[in-house]
Amino acid sequence: MRRPLPTAEEALAILKRRRTRPQFRSPPPAGKALAPLIKQLDAKFGQGPALLQTRWREIVGETLARRTEPVRVIKSRTPGEGGTLELRVDGPVASLIQHQAPQITARLDLLLGKGAVTRLRIVQGPVKVQAAPVAPRARRKPPLDAAQERELADSLGAQPEGGLKEALLKLGRGVLRDPR
Repeated sequence: MRRPLPTAEEALAILKRRRTRPQFRSPPPAGKALAPLIKQLDAKFGQGPALLQTRWREIVGETLARRTEPVRVIKSRTPGEGGTLELRVDGPVASLIQHQAPQITARLDLLLGKGAVTRLRIVQGPVKVQAAPVAPRARRKPPLDAAQERELADSLGAQPEGGLKEALLKLGRGVLRDPR
């Protein structure tokens, strides 16, 4: 025999007597909780050298980028005054950096904002060498086989010997190796 279903009042009484478990909620993402803190720290201390290290080649050029590296940005204690960028420099490049300081600070203003860095502090020491981007090597194409070489030479047989004939042979070899 089946048991009858409880009435609405009985169901409400049963639910009041039982304690139910709260529904499982996953924790909020850590980034959501940390975002305001990171924004506050960024406003207080700045972004640091990480942004500069990624764009350093663009700021100072290829030659100086191999001999220098940004270490840290020191915020000024007086409000309204720009910070100081500490650079680690390899030996005699320090005088060159000192000479180009106005141009470097002007480029830093474009990246970080006007007046973010007003001075450079030069520290001599070993610089971590950053690997320059390497272009992929072009593959050598295989030489022509004997039949193709003979056919090319026969087609240019009427040409007089000299630079023009050699240039046409070279062009013909290139075309026959890579017919696109």
